[in-house]
Amino acid sequence: MEKKYISKDSKELREKRDLLEKMKDILDPNVNHPTHYNKTGIEAIEGIKGSMDINEYRGFLKGNVLKYLWRYEYKLKPLEDLKKAKWYLDKLIESVEGENEK
Repeated sequence: MEKKYISKDSKELREKRDLLEKMKDILDPNVNHPTHYNKTGIEAIEGIKGSMDINEYRGFLKGNVLKYLWRYEYKLKPLEDLKKAKWYLDKLIESVEGENEK
């Protein structure tokens, strides 16, 4: 079977990423898109991102990663805090990847 390579900018890859995000929301909505963070139709993370320059935003993401890693052992739902740390880390990675693709 011949291997198929997908370009980082391809429509197919974007569609697969979108599908993966939808699946994450279904499986764990408290981590990926809590309803209390989207009361006005704008995700809180998007409002925060829009209020900061890129370095401030990345600092915010990094701080949240550290916060959730710092305290997960002391929480009733440690796995949920680890998933939240990963969510913020994934956002940080996306931000850096986006810069490198320009």
